[in-house]
Amino acid sequence: MKKLLLATAALALFAGASNAENVKIGILLGFTGPLESITPMMAQSAEMAIKEVNDSKALLGGATVTSVRGDSTCTDAAAATAAAERLVTSDKVNAIVGGDCSGVTGAVLQAVARPNGIVMISPSATSPALSTAPSDGLFFRTAPSDARQGQVMSDVIMAKGIKKVALTYTNNDYGKGLAEAFKAAYTKAGGTITISAAHEDGKADYSAEVGALASAGGDMLVVAGYVDQGGKGIIQAALDAGAFKTFYLPDGMYGDSLIKAIGKPMDGSFGDVPGIDSEGHTKFLAMAKAAGFDGTSSFTGESYDAAALILLSMEAAKSSKSTDLKGKVMDVANGPGEKILPGELAKGLKLLSEGKTVDYEGATGVTLIPPGESKGSYRIYTIKGGTQVTDEYK
Repeated sequence: MKKLLLATAALALFAGASNAENVKIGILLGFTGPLESITPMMAQSAEMAIKEVNDSKALLGGATVTSVRGDSTCTDAAAATAAAERLVTSDKVNAIVGGDCSGVTGAVLQAVARPNGIVMISPSATSPALSTAPSDGLFFRTAPSDARQGQVMSDVIMAKGIKKVALTYTNNDYGKGLAEAFKAAYTKAGGTITISAAHEDGKADYSAEVGALASAGGDMLVVAGYVDQGGKGIIQAALDAGAFKTFYLPDGMYGDSLIKAIGKPMDGSFGDVPGIDSEGHTKFLAMAKAAGFDGTSSFTGESYDAAALILLSMEAAKSSKSTDLKGKVMDVANGPGEKILPGELAKGLKLLSEGKTVDYEGATGVTLIPPGESKGSYRIYTIKGGTQVTDEYK
């Protein structure tokens, strides 16, 4: 009789394990393209949250989570849409972390996410146009809109007494949106923009663009571009021509690859990147270091938070379906409830499984404002001795 009971118990355990759900999370980022130097660490951050949840065995009664990567290319909407379509129709992902760049994110939202009812949480798409894009409640972002970044840029530049700048921006949704936001804030504050000129990515020679910027003049050049593409090319050409010595570098221009490529001439330039000085951020940096990647790289904390929000929202909804979890994202992000930091996802899942509420603060002090985007905080930095040294947080 005792053997029969043990055998029955073993069969029950085996059946429970075999019936555990396999949840799939798509990670749609630009593994090739103008942000390819920072994308691997963004993906590692999202996968760190997924591993944390898997280790806890606390999601939906023991579900396992698998990440499936897709290449958005950052700039090719057709390629990004095709990659997202494969994630949804072939890989059967339950939700997507991504996209990364604004134009491809908007394309995927309309062509893939909405028709298939799939939640997307972007860690880095910042165009103000995404705030008003139709989304059926499926789109969220852990990075703040460039409407706020434009104001931060203006405040930082004006505080340094710089009242005349030239502006160049990458010719896409991200660049145009950020340029417009900055121009509005800076001119309202009394600043003068001598020229506002788009540049194309992927060119071998930017001397013509730099010639026009230099002719217009300005005390510095604001470069709203990409760290591995046209933005870097513009800066190198400007330095070669002696046109500008100091550059303002918003979030798309943050990265060690720029400093390694250009070197000492970058010292003295300054800029901003989403970031916060908090207990959660400190814990995230320690976790990233232990996992073998640089947690200070752009949008890493936002990527961890995007994955964590999806998984916690599943537990809150008691369902892995996007159509169910979408209604829980704002609740999980904003509370009220017990604060949940990086490394505490098991605790968050347990509380939610008991019907309790949580306030997910995560790595970036997550607070989502309507329609589902980060309220946002920025780290202001200056390049000194080949390192981005923090000046303040805004």
